[in-house]
Amino acid sequence: MVKTQKSKRRTPTHQTRRALAATLTVAALVGIAVANPSSYNIKLQPLDDTPKAEEAHSSSAETSHLEPLGESASAPTALAVLAELPVKGRASKTGYARTEFYNSWPTIDGCSLRQRIIRREVGETAVVSSADNCTVVSGEYTEPYTGSHLIFYQKSDFTSSVQIDHIVALSDAWQKGAQKLTKDERYALATDPLNLLAVDAKTNVAKSDGDAATWLPPNKTFRCAYVARQVSVKYKYHLWVTQAEKTAIETVLSTCPSEPAVGVSL
Repeated sequence: MVKTQKSKRRTPTHQTRRALAATLTVAALVGIAVANPSSYNIKLQPLDDTPKAEEAHSSSAETSHLEPLGESASAPTALAVLAELPVKGRASKTGYARTEFYNSWPTIDGCSLRQRIIRREVGETAVVSSADNCTVVSGEYTEPYTGSHLIFYQKSDFTSSVQIDHIVALSDAWQKGAQKLTKDERYALATDPLNLLAVDAKTNVAKSDGDAATWLPPNKTFRCAYVARQVSVKYKYHLWVTQAEKTAIETVLSTCPSEPAVGVSL
C-alpha cells in the first residue's frame, strides 16, 4: 500500500493512508525543494553501477532528447521565454491521436522510460527488482501536484497509483503547433524527460489535456515550477500559447518573476 505522510513543506489536506500516484519530479527525495525547478535533474541516470550499451534506436531524434538538459547559471527566466512564444488561437484537434507522437515508452539501457522516470523520482530511496533491475518495487518522495509525501511498499502501489504525465499535454501540443512537426520531433516531445512527471493518478485525470488557463496543480507552491516547465517545453518544440493561457502563466509568474526556464536558452 501507499502511505501518505505529512509533507515538510506543505500541510496536506488528507493525512490518512491512501493510494496516491507518484510524480516525476525529476530529482531524488533528499534535499529537493519541490517548488524549485533548478532541483530537477533531467539526466536519466543508470539504474545500477554496471555500464550498459545503449540500445539502438531507429533515428537520432529518438536519442537526442535523452541528453542532459539541466539549467545553467545564465538560464533565462520563464517570463523571458514566455515573451518569445507566439500567441494564437487553438488549431483544430482533427487528426489527433496519441500514436501521432509515440506508440510506447522507449527502452533506454535495458529499462523503459517509465521505469526510469519513476526511478528518478524516488532517487536514493528506490528498491529495484532483482528480476529485471528496472522496476522500482518500493521507495518514497514528495509528489509535486499535491505536495503529499508518498511511501510505496510494493510494486502494485506504483502500478495502481502512478501515472506519467506530459506537462504539456499531447492533445494541447497538437492544437498549438505539434501537428506541423515531423514525426521524429513529435516523438521527441512525447518522450522528453523535460516534459514528463510521475504524478498522482487521480490528479492527473483531473488535469486531462488542460493548459494553464484551465488547470494548475492543487499544490500552489509547485505552480511556478510547473508553468516554467510548460513554457520551456513549448519554446523548445516551437509551440504557441493562446492569449488566455499566456495571461494565466503571467499571473502565476508574477509571484515569482525570477523563476528560471529549464533546459532552454534564448
